[in-house]
Amino acid sequence: FPEVAAMTHTLNVDIEALRSGMRGQIVGPDSADYDQVRAVWNADIDRQPALIILCESPFDVGRGLRFAQAHGLEVAVRGGGHSPGGDCTVDGGLVIDLRRMNRISVDPVAKRARAGGGALLADLDAATQAHGLAVPSGMISHTGVGGLTLGGGMGWLTRLGGLSSDNLVSAEVVTADGSVLRASATQRADLFWAIRGGGGNFGVVTEVEFRLHEVGPMVHFGFLFWGLDRGAEVLRIARELIPTLPRTLNVLIGGLNAPSAPFIPEQHQGQPGYALLIAGFGSEQEHAAAVAALSAELPPTVEFATPMPFVALQQLVDEANKWGQYNYLRSAYLAELTDEAIEVITERVPQRSSPLSEMLFYRLDEAYCEVGEDDTAFGGRRAPGYTVFLIGVCPTPELLSADRAWVRDSWQALLPHTEGIGSYLNGMSEYLEDRVLAAYGAKYPRLAQIKARYDPGNVFHRNPNIKPG
Repeated sequence: FPEVAAMTHTLNVDIEALRSGMRGQIVGPDSADYDQVRAVWNADIDRQPALIILCESPFDVGRGLRFAQAHGLEVAVRGGGHSPGGDCTVDGGLVIDLRRMNRISVDPVAKRARAGGGALLADLDAATQAHGLAVPSGMISHTGVGGLTLGGGMGWLTRLGGLSSDNLVSAEVVTADGSVLRASATQRADLFWAIRGGGGNFGVVTEVEFRLHEVGPMVHFGFLFWGLDRGAEVLRIARELIPTLPRTLNVLIGGLNAPSAPFIPEQHQGQPGYALLIAGFGSEQEHAAAVAALSAELPPTVEFATPMPFVALQQLVDEANKWGQYNYLRSAYLAELTDEAIEVITERVPQRSSPLSEMLFYRLDEAYCEVGEDDTAFGGRRAPGYTVFLIGVCPTPELLSADRAWVRDSWQALLPHTEGIGSYLNGMSEYLEDRVLAAYGAKYPRLAQIKARYDPGNVFHRNPNIKPG
């Protein structure tokens, strides 16, 4: 096949030209570290890119994007490698890998931080906590800052400070044609609006700038646990008490197995049940009162409370969600924990196969609700409620097969109770088109117009895709 041979020769020559003009490293299937570099967080994802560019500058990113389009290569963008469905890598295409662009700088006086597109939450937490400051972000510290922020970003500080995207001040974006742009409220305001919740549809974000909040360095943590038979009671108590708490407190609700941690009595370690994880960012007395109020309503099987560093809180579930496990996620918004929804939850939680799989509920209110409905592109209603995460986490692919079905069936059973609000797109392994449309709702046409302006060829489509309008 002489045509194929000629094409391969041309591609190889162009790769060498690309290599000579870049600061970053090009990794291909013949590279000794190819398998190590191409690996991603979710072991269920095993893709073979044709090329991986370990970028060190926006210039490298732009050259990579132009090269991919010139040679008809599909593009994937990798920050932390944490995409549940593996959108950060691609078979036979080109991966723009930002992991080396992980520099963090903090201005403690202005309460601002800048982070490279490859920075992880742990990097950002360490740098900002040196000054008693923090960015509201996610709950797993080996997550990439950029990808989390583009889709929203919720966690322990959501009630106190809103989403990660709500705290974005500006961003550096490399668009499909290789242009390096700055987006903020005063520069390319349309792009700035779109990247705060619209995902990676509009370009490669190589730097983000955040507004910081005073948090820590020490915070307060409490853990209450009950057996499976008390699930409905726990959820009703949570429904009544959590919305009454001040924004300096947050409670994560979990249908899970008790961890094998020193503070859990041995006979309860690994047992299935329901937990309330209470984080306090105010006084010790305030946190203790909340723990006491929750436990007084229904005395728990396990009760534990302690001060801890904020960075330790941010890393609390890292081990349970470590690299190399098999994962599958779906999410939904619940306006209320109604009795009907609680019935579905308590029926489904015991049906998990893996002891690591779980249902988690994040409370959305306070600062989250103080951002205007149309102020950002975020695909979620700015009204009090919960995000539910249905998470299959398994040590083997065989267990994942069972818990993937559990996630899908449980999610389907919850849908009638979600009032058609849509899904939190960062928490989805699959981007069902109807859920993308439901999430963005009336914002979708505006997003499609902005997409057409910055990415008319839909180069960036490995995401909850918004098609150019």
